[in-house]
Amino acid sequence: MAVRSHLLVDASFGPYGIDERRYASQLWASVPDNALVLIDRGYLQANILVPLQQSGTNRNWLTRAKSTSKWKVLKRLGPGDGLVEITVSNEARRKDPTLPKAYQARAIRYQRKGYPPSTLLTSLVDAKRYPAEELRVLYHERWELELGFGEIKTEMLQRLETIRSKSPQAVEQELWGLLVAYNLIRLEMERIADETGVSLLRVSFIAALRFIVDEWTWSANTSSPGAIPRHLDDLRDKIRRFVLPPRRPERSYPRAVKIKMSNYARKLPSTVRRAN
Repeated sequence: MAVRSHLLVDASFGPYGIDERRYASQLWASVPDNALVLIDRGYLQANILVPLQQSGTNRNWLTRAKSTSKWKVLKRLGPGDGLVEITVSNEARRKDPTLPKAYQARAIRYQRKGYPPSTLLTSLVDAKRYPAEELRVLYHERWELELGFGEIKTEMLQRLETIRSKSPQAVEQELWGLLVAYNLIRLEMERIADETGVSLLRVSFIAALRFIVDEWTWSANTSSPGAIPRHLDDLRDKIRRFVLPPRRPERSYPRAVKIKMSNYARKLPSTVRRAN
């Protein structure tokens, strides 16, 4: 997913018993050149990151380090910023002899208010070209992927994620149909954003989804094909009214564990009766 537009570039899926990281590796061929891939720390493995970087031109990655991640500091690049060397395990090299014994990365330490300290690892090792502070901010755009999943599951599927199809081929067709429909809505939103001169992320997905579904349903049932362009223009005019205000990145909601409620039923106050 392109995080600044929520447009899906490609998708990979299959049997549940296969590790999702194998599906992720199938997507690297679809990553455009001169791209930065924001990756969950569960994918912090040499057999995933090294092929991603080597399979194209100027393809890079950025992820958060695990608590068990280890590296050797080669050079200090700035406050909380250093060039490091990560050793590839013998087991990983036995499975894939093309992997190097070690690869270089950049370790950037940071701490957000209300959160414990963290370290980012990235293949963008040029500190002058890619300032550490910009990368610290950039990593948190990865959350846009989760927002995109929410748009699909909560808004499009209305929390009814059960696949209706009865065969593997039909399941695949259903999933591709869902992803194509999502991209069609996002492409229409992109046109609206271009016409209004705002960021695509400020166009309400819920409003766009409802208007587009209603318009397509109406056009399919009652309108001639020649009238569809005019209806699309009317649709875009309506959706322009649903441009959201700018986001407020300064807001902070630290994660916290909720207090466990009592297992006993709540005792409500009894009605007080007056004595005669």
